[in-house]
Amino acid sequence: MKNRLSMIAVLVCAIISAATVGAWPQSMPRVASKTSREVSVTFDDLLLVSVPRHDIASYTEVTNKLLAAIKTNKVPAIGFVNENKLHTDGKLNDARVKLLQRWLDSGLELGNHTFSHIDLNTTPLDAFQADVIRGEAVTSKLLRRKGMRLRYFRHPFLHTGADLETKRKFEAFLSGRGYRIAPVTIDNSEWIFAIAYAKAAERNDAEMMRRIGAAYIPYMERKFDYFEKQSVALFGYEMKQILLLHANALNADYFGELAQMIKRRGYKFITLDEALKDKAYNSPDTYTGPGGITWLHRWAMAAGKKNDFFAGEPRTPAFVLKEAGLSSE
Repeated sequence: MKNRLSMIAVLVCAIISAATVGAWPQSMPRVASKTSREVSVTFDDLLLVSVPRHDIASYTEVTNKLLAAIKTNKVPAIGFVNENKLHTDGKLNDARVKLLQRWLDSGLELGNHTFSHIDLNTTPLDAFQADVIRGEAVTSKLLRRKGMRLRYFRHPFLHTGADLETKRKFEAFLSGRGYRIAPVTIDNSEWIFAIAYAKAAERNDAEMMRRIGAAYIPYMERKFDYFEKQSVALFGYEMKQILLLHANALNADYFGELAQMIKRRGYKFITLDEALKDKAYNSPDTYTGPGGITWLHRWAMAAGKKNDFFAGEPRTPAFVLKEAGLSSE
């Protein structure tokens, strides 16, 4: 899973988090924004992650609910695939492949998230590149049947290389295979909520599931507010944002509410193609630290922004961290 904060942000939050977090309201105003905003919605870790059961019936139910919510809200999303999740006992599982096909049949796009969700920061470059290629086998075939091709790659853990040489060599490798990197600007700890939610579901704790779900949407709205302000502080305008989510049981149940919140904030849902037309995505990224952080913060670091620039990022509620079995983000 992803370490959401840079080393700079960790130090900042340690100093000011008590004052900052306490200043946030429990929920943001529910008034529709007049601002014209645009966001691309991306889902990592397909086929699924953080589900209470791992049988095909459960996978089918969660996938159907998530895709229905995406379709109802007319979101042109893209899902990033770990093809190892299409296998059981070392063999390709046709039923799981058919569920992945459902994403394309719903008019959505698929991208590469490596075969086995390994970490570029800790894996030799040649082994990592081999895992990327291995992760193309099924997805590229399904896309070709739709007259499409693999175009986008998302780094697991948002780790883009532990040093600049590795980072640049891997970027050249991706370009040579026809990929464009899928960055993230609205980063978050939705994955922690999802772990907690799945654990509550495993023990049939409906009240805890409800409590986690009730905290999820306000938390995500605070994240939107924070990164909207970060965009203005860095670029002077609200850029076309790219939201990171995961294909999980939490979003199967709550993506509809999340989409409605995003709409109330004045957003139009756009494709990843459309988002990347924003000039902000041409900004230099030289970050090679240990954190899996948003590109907004990578660009800010490259621009020489000081510690106070990163202050105020909303934190995951303590009870959600506890339910997920984590001590920190």
